[in-house]
Amino acid sequence: MTQFIDWLKWLEAATLKVMTVINDYMANYVLIILLVGIGLFFSFKTRFVQVRCFGEGMRQVFGNFTLKGEKQKSGMSSFQAVATAIAAQVGTGNIVGASGAILIGGPGAIFWMWIIAFLGMATIYAEAVLAQETRQVDADGNVAGGPIYYIKRAFSGKFGTFLAGFFAIATVISLGFIGGMVQSNSIGATFNTAFGIPTWVTGLAVAIVVGFIVIGGAQRIASTAEKVVPVMAILYIVGGLIVLAVNIADIPAAIVAIFKFAFQPQALIGGSIGVALKEAISQGAKRGLFSNEAGMGSTPHAHAMANVDNPHKQGVAAMIGVFLDTFVVLTMTALVVITCTYVGDGALAGANGASYAQIMADAGINKTNVAQSAFSSVFGSGIGNAFVAICLMFFAFTTIISWNLFGKINFNYLFGKKSTIVYSIIAVLFVFVGTIVQENELVWLAQDTFNQFMVLPNAIAMVALSAVVVKSSKSKSDRLDK
Repeated sequence: MTQFIDWLKWLEAATLKVMTVINDYMANYVLIILLVGIGLFFSFKTRFVQVRCFGEGMRQVFGNFTLKGEKQKSGMSSFQAVATAIAAQVGTGNIVGASGAILIGGPGAIFWMWIIAFLGMATIYAEAVLAQETRQVDADGNVAGGPIYYIKRAFSGKFGTFLAGFFAIATVISLGFIGGMVQSNSIGATFNTAFGIPTWVTGLAVAIVVGFIVIGGAQRIASTAEKVVPVMAILYIVGGLIVLAVNIADIPAAIVAIFKFAFQPQALIGGSIGVALKEAISQGAKRGLFSNEAGMGSTPHAHAMANVDNPHKQGVAAMIGVFLDTFVVLTMTALVVITCTYVGDGALAGANGASYAQIMADAGINKTNVAQSAFSSVFGSGIGNAFVAICLMFFAFTTIISWNLFGKINFNYLFGKKSTIVYSIIAVLFVFVGTIVQENELVWLAQDTFNQFMVLPNAIAMVALSAVVVKSSKSKSDRLDK
């Protein structure tokens, strides 16, 4: 038994080493080039649709705002699809991911997250349009869509089949299985810190509720998302605004830190300017993708199900999802963390030239509890820990159910609809296991790596079908669907 345990430890260490090399290469080079390149490509091709049609997108989302939409005969309403997409986007990446990016890459990582998100608004417009254009409706009226369908539209034959299969496998592993672990791990850890509840108890409760919702299919997931997402977002924003109101004098310094350390990160995280800048940009790109998911190919599964008059309408609505995720919710986390831990009289790390991550580590603070520490500095440890735990529970829970839907669509593509029950059982087990294992670097690395694998075939197909996106983005007077 001892030898077997030693072998498992060796295998984990070896896998971690290989995964680290792959992840570093993908995040530092391939991912940055793809995300920035695709974002710029579609920004210019669509004449900056994220700026030109921003108001239209806001009207499309909030004009259909409701906590109880009409039940759809098939698919989802536009707002339900956006809510399901936002449920996937607004998760641990907005609290734990953003905090981790700040700890490792400094406050400047947030600037690069903003850049990725701005360009990502054009990218996700393209994803939503293509998902609408290629969605399929079966004989029973069930709607399915996403990158696997527009990948096969872009490339016929064996190459298209290979790319679609590669994407589907990466999606099932990343979102359906490992993603559930990452999200539930954060729920269990924060609830244990805030309330002392054993992680397995939290895990069992979360797994049961997740199982009940996902068995109900896309309609139940959409109904849950449209009710929970607005409430959870408002709750978190109000709490963040209270903290920022208390620290209002430090907000200008926090904003300055974001811009300053975006280009001078070596002053905070150490090392040469080249190494430090690469770390800041890498964290911004990697955590930006994990947060808003633009370019990853996850949320098009939800946008494909929207019942809209034309693909453009869902495209502009999709842009607002990225805007709310990054420029509202994630930025709220960033400002709270930076004002409470870097600038101001009560900051834990304010010495220029010091390693921010090391100072925070010495204080017992990591990416999982830094937000709780920040909110606790204003609300007190009891209320602060509880507030973040509850918000994170909502964020992570809604992400789990949305990711489960996206994973199921791809699992069914690979193995047929009869395999749904097998997929659901495995996915729910991963949710439970995620709460009882300690935070594991390998799990987070695997999540990042398979997220990045999803980007590759998705980006290739999007470029190949760019003419479809451009046609949809034209002004109303120029579009055929006016």
